[in-house]
Amino acid sequence: MPFFRALAERAQEDEHMDDFSMGGEELSEALRHLRRLNTIFPAAGPILHGVDKLWKMKGSPSVLSILDVGAGSGDINNKLLRWADQKGISLQITLVDMTKEACDEARFLFRNEPRVKVQQGNVKELAEGSADIVTASQFVHHFDGDELVDMVSHMLRASKFGVVVNDIHRHPVSYTAVWLMTRMISRNRYIRHDGPLSVAKGFKGRDWRELKTKLNHDTMTYAWKPLFRYCVVIPRSGSSILKQS
Repeated sequence: MPFFRALAERAQEDEHMDDFSMGGEELSEALRHLRRLNTIFPAAGPILHGVDKLWKMKGSPSVLSILDVGAGSGDINNKLLRWADQKGISLQITLVDMTKEACDEARFLFRNEPRVKVQQGNVKELAEGSADIVTASQFVHHFDGDELVDMVSHMLRASKFGVVVNDIHRHPVSYTAVWLMTRMISRNRYIRHDGPLSVAKGFKGRDWRELKTKLNHDTMTYAWKPLFRYCVVIPRSGSSILKQS
């Protein structure tokens, strides 16, 4: 992955994690190293902000279910569990990922947490209204164009209250920081390749505005959050929003 690259438009290359034929111990190691990156570049903050906002919009219910798609090992949900404890919320979290390695890592990480369950599966196969809130952290940058619209539409359909997205701000500072940090903390090729590429596949404000237009969703909001991330909140409308293909 080059140190210098153009970031005016979203990168189109696939990440190694998009190749499900690879996997194995190298992917498991990458997921463990990704947890370190999520701590260094606080990944949980935008999701917590968005979930709290949507929870309050829906009247601050005392019981809440969250479905985290493309969850990886799901480590950012630790902050949501602490938030629920502070608010006195009975919270249940389901982590969904397509890879066995991610599900195994998540099950081990939350082995002593009964409020979290893990499900191997595809977002597109989730039932309508599967959870109150569907979250996605550093997941939707894997998609572009109509595929991105379709994926977010499936997430909205699976929710009762709406969707919260946390993804990366495509910017030279974030790209350089991630490029350097991935080389400082890991020799894993997933981390060294996919880390910087994730930034190059990330978003600017105009990308979120374009998504809002394509979804025809006036109540969708996005906000910049440290460090170089976006929090996107998309409340679920009363009618089904899944676009027919």
